[in-house]
Amino acid sequence: MIRRNLVSLTLSAALALFASAGSVYAQDAESVEPFKVGTFAIDDVPTVGLVMRDDQLIVELTAANRAMELLPQYASMLMPADMLGLIEQYEYGLKYRIYEVVNWLNEEGLLESGNQPDYIHPVADVDIMAPIQYPSKVMNAAVNFYTHACEGCSAEQLAQRTRERQENRGVPYLFLKPTRGAIVGDGDDIIMPYGRDEIEYEVEMAIVFGKAGKYISANRAYDHVFGYMVAMDVSDRGGRPPGGYGVRSDWFVGKGHDTFAPHGPWIVPKEFYGDPMERLHQITVIDGVTVQEAQAGDMIHNIPELIEYASSLITVFPGDVMQSGTSGGTGAGRVQRATGSGFLQDGETIQASIEGIGTLTHVVRAEASIPADLSGSQLPPVSSYRDDR
Repeated sequence: MIRRNLVSLTLSAALALFASAGSVYAQDAESVEPFKVGTFAIDDVPTVGLVMRDDQLIVELTAANRAMELLPQYASMLMPADMLGLIEQYEYGLKYRIYEVVNWLNEEGLLESGNQPDYIHPVADVDIMAPIQYPSKVMNAAVNFYTHACEGCSAEQLAQRTRERQENRGVPYLFLKPTRGAIVGDGDDIIMPYGRDEIEYEVEMAIVFGKAGKYISANRAYDHVFGYMVAMDVSDRGGRPPGGYGVRSDWFVGKGHDTFAPHGPWIVPKEFYGDPMERLHQITVIDGVTVQEAQAGDMIHNIPELIEYASSLITVFPGDVMQSGTSGGTGAGRVQRATGSGFLQDGETIQASIEGIGTLTHVVRAEASIPADLSGSQLPPVSSYRDDR
């Protein structure tokens, strides 16, 4: 981390020096068209790319920048090696260089069919990875939508509970999820651990931090945001077996399994999205059945409030992620599907979408077996201790 910070500071100083030279280092203040950013496996190499033309084209950022630098009017500039580097440097001059690359691609007609160089790919030809490999932390808001706080309620009950909660909202409830192992990209399977058959879906907006901060007020919250992506908070509702410490509720069991934090498919920089509290529209579809749909007005604590609360506890850093919670459609509010179950089933396809960002698509797979030499200290199948179903 220290080395990364030093690199970031060195680059920031270099950018300031170039900028002060005026004609030596000119950058574009605006992009002629919006873009998203992501991480893609191209020839089996993780590559930072721009997502353009209604999510149809992937531009290798480093290669495009290198091609532009061959022209004498463009100064040389080193592109970051990964998404964390891009996010760290974005507000310290890098975004204007990316604008310059986008504008050059447009001016030269390189995004047009039949004129595309080999560093521009159809999105179908690349493997979409999780955008950030990997955040230092993923913070999650629990029960942050009124409809999720009243799953299975009638309209009258929801209205009453909402009024009560609005009068006494308190502060948010947050929990942490693992990063590496839990985070997967679009198209990767969601694995239900062996015998854990009460697995649920939750679509959420993920806020990606662009600047470090502590005690960030809600009024300044968006200053620290880099952009937004789609996320899922996959959850194991099977609880822990009785005995031992004796607590049935276990957030490590419920939230921490591998593949339980899908992210992506890419990130929309905040300048191309607008205010999420006015725009957010998130949907979950399983095998063609819509099981969740919500907008930001259903949130109990808005995104700036979540950021203020989280940063009052811990410092947030560039690339850290805050997931803003999910809506009704889980728990007692589950929509029955063709499988006859409200929980996820082996072979189902789940799609989580946020309008203006994109869609995550995953197939659910049940883990078929575990090693035979385990001592018995592992998490057991739900059926071995659950008799309340």
